[in-house]
Amino acid sequence: MTDFSSRVESVSISGIREVFAAAGANAINLGLGQPDFPTPEHARRAAIEAIEAGETDGYTGNKGTLALREAISEKHARDNAIDVSPRSVIATAGGSEALHLAMEAHVDPGEEVVFPDPGFVSYDALTRIAGGTPKPIELREDLTMAPETVEDAITDDTAAFVVNSPANPTGAVQSEADMKEFARIADEHDVLCISDEVYEHIVFEGGHRSPMEFAESDDVVVVNACSKSYSMTGWRLGWVVGSERRIERMLRVHQYVQACASAPAQYAATAALSGPQEPVREMRDAFEKRRDVLLDGLADIGLATPTPRGAFYAMPEVPEGWVEACIDRGVIVVPGAAFGEGGAGYARISYATGIGEIEEALEVMDEATRAVG
Repeated sequence: MTDFSSRVESVSISGIREVFAAAGANAINLGLGQPDFPTPEHARRAAIEAIEAGETDGYTGNKGTLALREAISEKHARDNAIDVSPRSVIATAGGSEALHLAMEAHVDPGEEVVFPDPGFVSYDALTRIAGGTPKPIELREDLTMAPETVEDAITDDTAAFVVNSPANPTGAVQSEADMKEFARIADEHDVLCISDEVYEHIVFEGGHRSPMEFAESDDVVVVNACSKSYSMTGWRLGWVVGSERRIERMLRVHQYVQACASAPAQYAATAALSGPQEPVREMRDAFEKRRDVLLDGLADIGLATPTPRGAFYAMPEVPEGWVEACIDRGVIVVPGAAFGEGGAGYARISYATGIGEIEEALEVMDEATRAVG
């Protein structure tokens, strides 16, 4: 009798999805990591025109269309001061597939992957699916990841470490000094740094920097996507960037599990990346206003919250039973423990929704806090 693989048996359904399943139909959803803005009109129009012209009926090249890879190359030059050849890009089915490719191509069974705790749920799961050993590490009080903690965690069995800035679930943004240190660690220890930069444009103070800017070796790969910056989660279009030798190995995985990213999504992404960037700035400004409303409300309730400097999440420290009390009252929030042991005692709140809903949810959170206090 055929049983299930130990790799799959080691992974469970995301705690985020479990929370959604338990919520009522009319609940205020502050658990979803999805912008509530429309995809920019010029990106949608590009996909429609390509479909109507019959340009999306067949496979594209495994790496994606040349136009998209050129747009990604130009984006990295414009936004990150990084010289990326179109040959060094693979267009993927969202940032999720890009992470999967990086793990599968670089992690052998039993090898360790170091990542932040609390951290994005996929880091642990994809490490296990690749046969690797998850090695979560504690964060600083401001919920950023300390380079010295990463370096202390590296052993002869370490294949990679993950940097996520701005971060999900914390909203933390790593400093330029941290990013330089992450690049140094990758170079000196010959360990791969996987830099998850999906939220790079949603930064409220300072700016985003990539460890790839500072690396002297090819031991950094960058994962990114149109999902958050351009409100294109449903289009499932991301990419991974690395040296040509690393891209060639990741392509071996991609060509068998995916073949190519969706053709219509590639046309939309090309337009999004190369067209007007005002929608990105407008969304960022809106998220900052929502963040400030949420933080003021949480402070009034008495919940201590590290100030998120990016993304659209906040992680207040909450009393036991608080998440359940919110859900019972019709507000979906996610328990911090869904993102790792380091998230215990916290909750993740997404402010990717309107200010009116945030204000209404804060009233419920106040009631929930008093109920469990």
